Amino acid sequence: MSAPDPFDPLNPPPTRTVPMGPLPKLIFASRWLQLPLYLGLIVAQAVYVVHFLVELLHLVEAAFGSQTALQALITSIGYKTTAPVGALNETVIMLVVLALIDVVMISNLLIMVIVGGYETFVSRMNLEGHRDQPEWLSHVNASVLKVKLATAIIGISSIHLLKTFINADNYTDRVLIAQTVIHITFLFSAIAIAYTDKLMTANAAQGGAPH
Repeated sequence: MSAPDPFDPLNPPPTRTVPMGPLPKLIFASRWLQLPLYLGLIVAQAVYVVHFLVELLHLVEAAFGSQTALQALITSIGYKTTAPVGALNETVIMLVVLALIDVVMISNLLIMVIVGGYETFVSRMNLEGHRDQPEWLSHVNASVLKVKLATAIIGISSIHLLKTFINADNYTDRVLIAQTVIHITFLFSAIAIAYTDKLMTANAAQGGAPH
């Protein structure tokens, strides 16, 4: 009877469980030290939710003529103008909406770090078959997570850059140029990470192929 082919997915070789020694057990269990970090990010997520709801409430109140809510919005977005702002205008609304989108995108980034990081570095969540399992989580690993985080950071940087250009009168040319350069740096960094991941995936596929 021939030995099972290690490259045959329909007939994989039997796995052998090797008992772990005390030191490897301790080192492997140290991954649970990351648990407070992910719980802390959940708290930060809750703070962002509260901040979003407060800003949204101010926007609705300002739309109905509340001067207190309007001033709170103007202070929050850092909008300055020589003419007094007595009511919501298109610029203020746009800056507030961009700020809300910014909160949502950062919240998405937190979810990717919390769920993806826990699944990758701490323990399995056993979400296979769950109807609400995120699509990206089914094939997540450290490399995929890095690419997705880099893409999310670019999106957040884009929102910040757009907010700056809309409110460009309140910023110096040096700040505008610096933010543009930083955004381009993020973009090239994400491209480099994705390209490196592509090369590593291709090399792993070639190295694992049967000869």
